[in-house]
Amino acid sequence: MENIEQYYTPSTLAEAVQLLANCEGNATLLAGGTDLMNQVNAGAKTIATNFINIKRIKELSDITITDNKIRIGALTSITAIQQSELIKEQASILSDTADAFASGQIRNSATIGGNLCNASPAGDGCIPLLALDAVVGLSSFENGEVKTRLLALKDFFVGPGSTQCHTNEILSFVEFDAKPEGIGFFEKFGTRPALDISIVSIGFHASKNNKTLSNVRIALGAVGPTPLRAYETEKVIENKTLNDLTPEFITSVEEIIAQEISPISDVRGSDWYRKEMVSKLLKRILNYVVR
Repeated sequence: MENIEQYYTPSTLAEAVQLLANCEGNATLLAGGTDLMNQVNAGAKTIATNFINIKRIKELSDITITDNKIRIGALTSITAIQQSELIKEQASILSDTADAFASGQIRNSATIGGNLCNASPAGDGCIPLLALDAVVGLSSFENGEVKTRLLALKDFFVGPGSTQCHTNEILSFVEFDAKPEGIGFFEKFGTRPALDISIVSIGFHASKNNKTLSNVRIALGAVGPTPLRAYETEKVIENKTLNDLTPEFITSVEEIIAQEISPISDVRGSDWYRKEMVSKLLKRILNYVVR
């Protein structure tokens, strides 16, 4: 932290992106800070000479719905998402994930934008948003004004800690269609219920009309270099009725999803173990769906 030469506290997005442009890529952004400070203390990240604290930008802390689209500002805390009645009604998978996110103290500080930009393969906040077909807004300062480009979240992650967010951009919001008729489930597995990085996680979302599943989305965490979608498994479940979800069918789907992933082995779990856990968590979710 001692190498900081300039410290900025912008109060608007326009001010923040203009500062970022002036820094020409030599800047560190602070949102919630729950990951950043741990990485700095561990020597995994260094602080740039320009430090921009964006916590005071109130316009990035709202949860709104317009034209059937829900927009969550990047600085919205995980606690705010957990407690939002709009999220509970329109995207319950996201509020369920917030319930399982770290601890109360961390949820109060951690932001959804920071969780996405941290780009951890095991990042819990990434999973429900992938299952909701979310897009992110990436804002920059161009020709004297704020410009925001939209990018599908499934294309946002590049690798561990790496995203498509350019050095002159700030992730300003995440947006997805309201899905009050949808069914969604989030499951994670770790060695303890809280304050633990997921060994594996899975999010499932679909529309259920006349007992038929459509728009099936399955997102997975901690089984690859980025949070990812299980496209082949989605195709197999798409347009199936609840009567089709027999024990035999579910067993076959377990095998398909295990073949879709190539997890690593590390101190938290082997590749074989992660495949087994993903299969069993999907089985649990499909049994929830049948009920």
